[in-house]
Amino acid sequence: MTSAAEEFIRLDDVEKVFDVRRKTGFMRRERREVRAVDSLSFAVRRGEMVGYIGPNGAGKSTTIKMLTGILTPSAGRVRVAGIDPSRERARLAQRMGVVFGQRTTLWWDLPLIDSYRLMRRMYRIEERRYAENLERCVELLDLGDLLDAPVRQLSLGQRMRGDIAAALLHDPEVLYLDEPTIGLDVVSKVKVRGFLRDLNTERGTTVLLATHDLTDIEQLCRRVMVIDHGRLMYDGELEGLHEASTGGDPAERTLVVDLERELPPLDIEFTRVVKVEGARQWLAFPAGRSAAPLVARIAERYPMVDLSVREPDIEAVIARMYARDTSVAP
Repeated sequence: MTSAAEEFIRLDDVEKVFDVRRKTGFMRRERREVRAVDSLSFAVRRGEMVGYIGPNGAGKSTTIKMLTGILTPSAGRVRVAGIDPSRERARLAQRMGVVFGQRTTLWWDLPLIDSYRLMRRMYRIEERRYAENLERCVELLDLGDLLDAPVRQLSLGQRMRGDIAAALLHDPEVLYLDEPTIGLDVVSKVKVRGFLRDLNTERGTTVLLATHDLTDIEQLCRRVMVIDHGRLMYDGELEGLHEASTGGDPAERTLVVDLERELPPLDIEFTRVVKVEGARQWLAFPAGRSAAPLVARIAERYPMVDLSVREPDIEAVIARMYARDTSVAP
């Protein structure tokens, strides 16, 4: 349980309702309410990195917009560092960084470095502090060759790394990330995840990571919250999430193994072969077990070409939650 003294972020019974109007005939419109966030309550400790997951339209982005002051709650109470974001957004801006995967905070036609220089002036960052932070971000996010390129010429992965650096130039106490690895290639994802891990460990930055990618969560967060239809469905450890969705039955991940040639089903401890298709085999194993020793055994015993680990996607986890709740309902 998070004590009041430890809390950096707190939501109490927060709701966000939008009025939506749609055309139903000639000069006629129908008005209806859409509840994007519904009675949402949670707290995040200072220095904690928390995964905030759910399918598209679950309410993740709406929550972040209320935490940053972009949106005002329809009901309930939001506090970040003891501040009401919607009432004191300018005051809070100096203490937070935000990255929206689908939108950029960079100037589209300017070189990347010019966007950073403008942000230095906007946040009134002292020159030495700006230079140190920029150097660190450029090195760890591999931005050196991109600084003089106009933002519009950057790939999605390059722009995302540029946006993350921009959000950190002023040393924010809290970082909100909304789908930060969306559309990134494997190499870029590894760089971004490593950078965020170091940021949280070395600087104690509080991070709320909103995503539908369970791999991001598994590699970065000890705690995960699941939201769907605006309601908090789960708050705890990732392993507990799988158990909650399966009613206590062991959840499974999948190893997809590409071999040099077709072979009989692989015999590896703690796994079971669920599918064989030519030289490719799918092996299920308990979600709570590390994949590393299993991979080592396969590589040692069989002529392996490639291997990947597949996680249950969040939509499947939530679907199992609903199915389990329905099955036990009176």
